[in-house]
Amino acid sequence: MKFTVISLISFLSFFCNVLAQYAPQAGLTGSTAISATSGRFAAWATGCTIQRGFMDIANPTLGYASIGDSSQAIGPADDNTVSLGDSGIADLTFIHPIYNGPGPDFAVFENGFRNATDSSLAFLELGFVEVSSDGIHYFRFPANSLTQTQVQVSNNSYIDAANLNNLAGKYVGMYGTPFDLDDLIGIPGLDVNNITNVRIVDVVGPINGHASLDSAGRRINDPYPTPYPSCGFDLDAIGVIHELYESVKQLPGNISVNIYPNPASDGVVVSITNQFPSGLKASLTNITGIVLQQIILSDKNNEILMGQYPSGMYFLTLSDLNGNRWLEKITKR
Repeated sequence: MKFTVISLISFLSFFCNVLAQYAPQAGLTGSTAISATSGRFAAWATGCTIQRGFMDIANPTLGYASIGDSSQAIGPADDNTVSLGDSGIADLTFIHPIYNGPGPDFAVFENGFRNATDSSLAFLELGFVEVSSDGIHYFRFPANSLTQTQVQVSNNSYIDAANLNNLAGKYVGMYGTPFDLDDLIGIPGLDVNNITNVRIVDVVGPINGHASLDSAGRRINDPYPTPYPSCGFDLDAIGVIHELYESVKQLPGNISVNIYPNPASDGVVVSITNQFPSGLKASLTNITGIVLQQIILSDKNNEILMGQYPSGMYFLTLSDLNGNRWLEKITKR
């Protein structure tokens, strides 16, 4: 009996569906996808740098991915993306760190699209996710791929999200893939309650040659080759669910902080009552995370002038020598 490539792919797809053990595609029962319009998001990435990868890692003469720029990855998901290329990297920063709260802590958005005849399948381009609490040392989420590795996923093929875990791009456009910092607890050099940077690394998908491996050493079958300017992981956005602003640590002991007036016109007074900690510092930032002032507080009443700044939202963070923090959102008239 003649066994065609199409029937082989169908068989492998069926076989892998039997093995599938992770959450299915967005919109299906049991999916963990988070809509871009969900009220769960407290913030979005405010900074991004890109290291482009080749259009085809096996043929560097074709040049690099070139569609989009870093601005496409900043702010809320809108289906406008920046293409990373084969093994391309995006480093993202946030106005406030991400902390490990209950459930997922942030979500990554890509622009995959669904198979018109089978809602469980979609064209997906995948990425590894890494985080850092110092902007220097990065640690990767353990990723899993149960997608078959006998037949190469091509530029015209679809993948079952239920075969994927902890890989960005698992869900179709405008649905974020969630990541839970619980998966990284206990790693030396990483503070899961103070994540300052999130890094996306494009998965290179050939099942031979330049193959990317999951955390169990399995080859990840990702669309390849895609020798176009829009190749590789197409990053849309990163939405923050647990922003440190929502749960900053209070200063210790019986310290009481009062910041007034708020809203402010010309400035605010930072008033410390009861115990006054040594080395207490105030840092004023705007909504994009740019530090405008840093002041060492030496008295129980300190004035911070704001008349020179435009109207809008600002953040004042107090911190002591032991890393305890207190944060206040200030409205400037």
